[in-house]
Amino acid sequence: MSELIASKIQSNPKYLQLVRQRDTLAWTLSAVVCVMYFGFTLMIAFAPDVLTQPIAADSVIPLGMLMGVGVILASCVLTGVYVYKANQTFDPIVSEIVREASK
Repeated sequence: MSELIASKIQSNPKYLQLVRQRDTLAWTLSAVVCVMYFGFTLMIAFAPDVLTQPIAADSVIPLGMLMGVGVILASCVLTGVYVYKANQTFDPIVSEIVREASK
């Protein structure tokens, strides 16, 4: 990519808005994941009794096991949310910006 095209892209208001939207989404999802992981880790450290309780009276599966799986599954879902948003919203805007800069 030539420097002229790169400078056109960087000065395009749509590009600046795209960067802002993408960064906001990425930081928000990252914060949610961090809160989940650190919250789970803090529960292990400070409330292990809660995590060792069985999920039902006759169950051998502890609550912590389900919570750990939930954290992992939630992380996968949040990754999917980002990929969906990127494919549906961000990619068409990127294509439009590149097309405009290539003129």
